Amino acid sequence: MSEQESVTIGLVSVSDRASKGVYRDEGLPALREWLERALLNPVRFEERLIPDEQPEIEAALKSLVDEAKCHLVLTTGGTGPAPRDVTPEATLAVGEKLMPGFGEQMRQISLKFVPTAILSRQVAVIRKGALIINLPGQPKSIRETLEGLRSSEGDQLVPGIFAAVPYCIDLIGGPYLETRPEVCKAFRPKSAIRPAKS
Repeated sequence: MSEQESVTIGLVSVSDRASKGVYRDEGLPALREWLERALLNPVRFEERLIPDEQPEIEAALKSLVDEAKCHLVLTTGGTGPAPRDVTPEATLAVGEKLMPGFGEQMRQISLKFVPTAILSRQVAVIRKGALIINLPGQPKSIRETLEGLRSSEGDQLVPGIFAAVPYCIDLIGGPYLETRPEVCKAFRPKSAIRPAKS
């Protein structure tokens, strides 16, 4: 039986109203549910529900990476053009290396559904040994951007961004993430694929 490495994942939902209890947050449950379906690794989640305040977002991201030792941090919400949408600014402020391909691919996926996808400003960065990615705010959009688009027969039409996450985590020194191919097939160059443990 193969033994997967454990991974610590930070989940951050950025919402003024949900953080005040005006309505139920849907971002954290959507992220957790998708990751539990996609990953074979044992996962420890660190969750934060915070308002759209740049200092609070920056503090949460730093804490998750520097103190909780998360290998991956996913945020949801606060990435539009409205004045209170400051998640990308906070993410860029704490990042050490920009990973623009993630945002580009998320917008490409979302454009298949809505023309307003060009208004989204999601970014991804590396901080120390962690990858931080901004995701959209709606559960349906979260799933689509992570998983990609499939035909009615189940064939992959557009790869989701998570296909590239495990190899990125490899490259920055994190644990070896393994996915369920029926949810999201991780892509690695042949030289980076580890043989299955017996």
